[in-house]
Formats: sequence, C-alpha cells, structure tokens
Amino acid sequence: MSDDDDGRHDFDFVPGVWQMHHRKLVDPLDPECDEWVEFDSVSTGDIRLYGLGNTDRMLVESMPSGGRPFEGMTLRLFDPQERVWRIWWTSSSRPGVLDPLVVGRFEEDGVGRFYCDDVLDGTPVRVRFEWSDTTTGTPKWNQAFSFDGGQTWKPNWYNWFARLSL
Repeated sequence: MSDDDDGRHDFDFVPGVWQMHHRKLVDPLDPECDEWVEFDSVSTGDIRLYGLGNTDRMLVESMPSGGRPFEGMTLRLFDPQERVWRIWWTSSSRPGVLDPLVVGRFEEDGVGRFYCDDVLDGTPVRVRFEWSDTTTGTPKWNQAFSFDGGQTWKPNWYNWFARLSL
C-alpha cells in the first residue's frame, strides 16, 4: 500500500473556512431527551505535519436561549503504522480539559467512524464520531452516545458544513 492510499489523505478536505450549522441535544445524557438546540459557527482548518495531521478552530459567537459563546479546537493525527486517525477535542466551555482520545478510520463506504469510552457526569458512555460526504463541498459530522457498550446508538450532535473559502 502506498502512502497515497493508506488513509493519510482522509481529512484533506479540512483546510479552509467553513460555515457550520449545528443541531445538538439539550441533554445528551438523558436517553429520553428529544429537545434540540440549533446554532451556527465558523470553523477554520489547516493541514499540519506534511499531511499527517490537521487542526481546526470552531468559533460559536452566539447561542440561542442565552447560552454562552464558546471556542473549540480539534487536533487530528494520522498513524501510518496502524492506519488510524487519533482525534482530540477541547473547548472553552470546559477550560483545561482535553476530551478522551477518539480513534478510527474511514471505511470502504466512505464514512469515517471514530470511537472512545468516556465518563460524563458519572455516566459511562461509548462515544462515536462519524464523518460523511467529505468528498463534497458539504461534509457532515455527527456524534452519538451508546449507554449499552455499543449495542445501540443515540445521535446527540449534528454538524453540516458549507465551504466559505480555501
């Protein structure tokens, strides 16, 4: 397998400026919650480490219902030996906290799936990130939690991207 098709180019769409629309569950830890909040942000992404990494910065300047603005940052690093991406997230809404490492890859169906285990407010959850439509100008991302070890999933955050500039 050559360097060109080992997975290192899966996030080559990240560079540039993106308008993002978010739809997020108000309480993702409540399996019965069906109340959503929607908001917009701008994300700026860059390729790093000669293509083996990338970063993005998401700025949410306004939240509905008096929620606080916040800034988030993602670091993604590709491991060519294991052919997986490792993803870290942090935001100003939880200062000084780096969320647990999420690990995965893009599969043959073109969807990237990344997983980790976490404990949120004392509740153990399995976390899944999914990326789709990354070869279009409108990629999508969603996050889902599993409260039963990955048997079932409840999506709790959707992002839709539209490119503003490179």
